[in-house]
Amino acid sequence: MSGGVVSGSSIKILLVEDEPPLLQLIEKYLQRLGFEVETHLKSFDALRNFEAAPDRYGMVIADLGMPDMPGDTLLTRMLEIRPDLRILVCSGSSFFIENLPNSLQQQVAFLQKPFVPKMLAEAVRNLLK
Repeated sequence: MSGGVVSGSSIKILLVEDEPPLLQLIEKYLQRLGFEVETHLKSFDALRNFEAAPDRYGMVIADLGMPDMPGDTLLTRMLEIRPDLRILVCSGSSFFIENLPNSLQQQVAFLQKPFVPKMLAEAVRNLLK
């Protein structure tokens, strides 16, 4: 893993993933890249914290297959609150950015599971451009 691929500076990432080992792995890698990371195993908890302080986060990385609330519902609600939010969707299921409104397509990216850390770093870097 190359720590110089992306510089986190002061960007805080909200990470939503329901598989604890994967959540911890992604969190540690993002921290190595210099990001501050807040993690949630449940979409409802993530949404509650996001609603309380939406400007605290520079990016959201979320799984679509969440058991308590579909990931696309979570992302739609977050984008209603903060239309400029950068979102990286990570899923084993298909996700088509083309189905989003044109105004949102530049700030949402998709990373197919399984992925390696280098792919995650590249997706984050591209989304933050």
